[in-house]
Amino acid sequence: MSIQVYGIPNCGTCKKAFKWLEDNGVEYEFINTKEDPPTRETIQNWVESLGSQPMRNTSGQSYRALGESKKTWTDAQWIEAFAQDAMLLKRPLVVKDGKAVLVGFRDKEEAMKAKLGL
Repeated sequence: MSIQVYGIPNCGTCKKAFKWLEDNGVEYEFINTKEDPPTRETIQNWVESLGSQPMRNTSGQSYRALGESKKTWTDAQWIEAFAQDAMLLKRPLVVKDGKAVLVGFRDKEEAMKAKLGL
């Protein structure tokens, strides 16, 4: 099993996810999206798995700066926006065996374990 966690190191929600993964004995690779932003193709695969709406970091400055038109954007427009500014992506985004399975870190523990196959 291969797990990657995409996010930024100083994100409080990412830190919670790291601790939870470590407490549950899950090995993972951390990818800092500020230093190593995901490709458009990678983001498109994530949107196909999760949909663009759950992937939106609606509490960030980048999101607020987009203006009102963002409310009517298509998935294709969101993919382009995510590719231009990785800070628009909700964190953390967890990929298991190449497929996005979890975004954010608010699910109940049982749901997270199920999504990660634990």
